[in-house]
Amino acid sequence: MKYPIGIQDFRRLREEGYVYVDKTPYIHRITSQGGYFFLSRPRRFGKSLLISTLRELYSGSRELFEGLWIADHWNWEQTNPVIHLKFASIKYRDNPLQAAIGEGIRLEAQRLGIELAQGDFIHPLEDLIVKAHQKYGRKTVLLIDEYDKPIIDYLDNVPQAEANRDTLKWLYSIIKDSDPHLELVFITGVSAFSKVSIFSDLNNLYNLSLSIEAENLTGISEEELSTVFSGSLQEIADQLGIQNTELRKKIKQWYNGYSWTGGAKVYNPFSLLSFFAGRQFKNFWFETGTPTFLIKEVKKHRYYALENQMASELVLNEFDFENLNPVTVLFQTGYLTIQAGPDRTRLYTLGYPNLEVKSAFEERLLNQYAADNRKESSIRVSRLLYALEDKNIEEVISIINATFAGLPYDEWQMENEHLFHALIHLTFSLLGVFIQSEVHTATGRCDALVQTDDHIYVLEFKLDKSAAEALQQIRERNYFAPYADSPKEKIAVGINFSSREKKVTEWDVETW
Repeated sequence: MKYPIGIQDFRRLREEGYVYVDKTPYIHRITSQGGYFFLSRPRRFGKSLLISTLRELYSGSRELFEGLWIADHWNWEQTNPVIHLKFASIKYRDNPLQAAIGEGIRLEAQRLGIELAQGDFIHPLEDLIVKAHQKYGRKTVLLIDEYDKPIIDYLDNVPQAEANRDTLKWLYSIIKDSDPHLELVFITGVSAFSKVSIFSDLNNLYNLSLSIEAENLTGISEEELSTVFSGSLQEIADQLGIQNTELRKKIKQWYNGYSWTGGAKVYNPFSLLSFFAGRQFKNFWFETGTPTFLIKEVKKHRYYALENQMASELVLNEFDFENLNPVTVLFQTGYLTIQAGPDRTRLYTLGYPNLEVKSAFEERLLNQYAADNRKESSIRVSRLLYALEDKNIEEVISIINATFAGLPYDEWQMENEHLFHALIHLTFSLLGVFIQSEVHTATGRCDALVQTDDHIYVLEFKLDKSAAEALQQIRERNYFAPYADSPKEKIAVGINFSSREKKVTEWDVETW
């Protein structure tokens, strides 16, 4: 089986025999309504392939759809001229954005055999839409992929992002008035900017991003995994010497979990296909473009416990780069996803989608909070695991102190309580990811509960108090109660951290 890793061209995928998960039933259901559509999805989630599929569909490339559901459900006698603008291919980094867009439109006109008019008052996209309709006698299909890339690429440069936003408003301003000449408009991007900021005149644009119609339009569902990749699953299970069900469970932990409705969950297609090709559990998607800027922004807004974030639909849908809400950015870029909701107050619960994202994000965020330029947080967490397995509490304390050792003095003095809680939470949350064990840090529970093969640890941390108080809290709140029947040795560790000395100054242990 040939896995189309990074291939975004539907024609190439079909002609060269790559595996294709048939999304045409969902495409048909949406396009049969006609109109103007917008879809926001994280990078590497199949948006460009979707747009490429629409292009071939409306161009009448029937041979590419043989064997797919839509082959017998589409009117192949009717074709439309297609304008396909791909911002990933528009060279705006080397030229003014408007000039770069103009060149992209000119190339599309050339492909369609159309000569554009010249002049300061001629909008090139409007001119192309009208002339394509006139030349081919069919309404034009307008496909715009990664519409927001000129803004997303400059989130750390607000003046340039603002200038690019204004240029994009100019580009999209003519779409509504071109309605008599348009059969379909489909726009994709990572972010969902408010209509006022980008699509001020396009009030008939239907946002599919949180709709049930689009929940399986991109990504790979559990059913699609079972049917399309059944042979690959069995082959890999045999190669690894494990049961098929065990392999499926592990793949789900690593790459499933994305939802935009609170219902169906899908796999990240890039990560899943990369796993099938390489047959190793790794952070594939995270490594392909997570900006340092985003990690810094999360720390700047004092976020570190990202599970169970609550958000309204407005927060999820409206990206404002001038007043960045980290929850909005993290959701739209795929680091958080909908875990539940909407509830009766119309709020959604967000969390990390899977092990791949949680482990990689928390590791980088821990490095950022610890001011660890050598990026050794994962090494310390690994040592922490081995120390706990060996019941070496002195080594545990040494590792915790090492985590705090590199903090700049001024930053620690201003933010000691916040930094203390952030570093403890991230360290033990990341440890929980590595051993896939239960680690609690929520209010009303112990600071950290870690299970190894032979031990259950409860660790309680105090800031500028005493180890005795920490142990007393473990006793009074009976944190070990849920594990009373476990044969594992139960170890309570009370730890006091001094904000003045920036290290653990006292610790004590009780065995239950």
